[in-house]
Amino acid sequence: MRRHPALRGLSSEHHAGLVIARRARKAAREGVRHRTVAWKEVKNRFRAELEGHFRREECGLLPVLRTAGEVAVVQRTFSEHQTLRTLIVEDRRENLEPFAELLAAHIRFEETELFETAQRLLGPNVLAELEQVL
Repeated sequence: MRRHPALRGLSSEHHAGLVIARRARKAAREGVRHRTVAWKEVKNRFRAELEGHFRREECGLLPVLRTAGEVAVVQRTFSEHQTLRTLIVEDRRENLEPFAELLAAHIRFEETELFETAQRLLGPNVLAELEQVL
């Protein structure tokens, strides 16, 4: 399904998230020095890019979907956001691979389920209103 303009920005940000996940996954399989450098980069990029993305979803899209009755999808999204945040806050380079795997899976979930559900359920008028928030 083609993305509604309100979701295109979030969807395009997923590309950056996948780049972060791929880099983290690769570094996790390399030596300790690579993991240390990569973990620092992941933390910085999380704060600079992913945290704002999560907040836009949590303050804009997710409350509307919850009101529309999509509680399970909303809860999963919040839960995965929180797990990713926890991995960052724990600040252990050993979290590099679990972070990378969860981030990649989370992005796939949002693209195939969350955004598809939003487009199907909310319709173009509600999504157009959300565009200002997202």
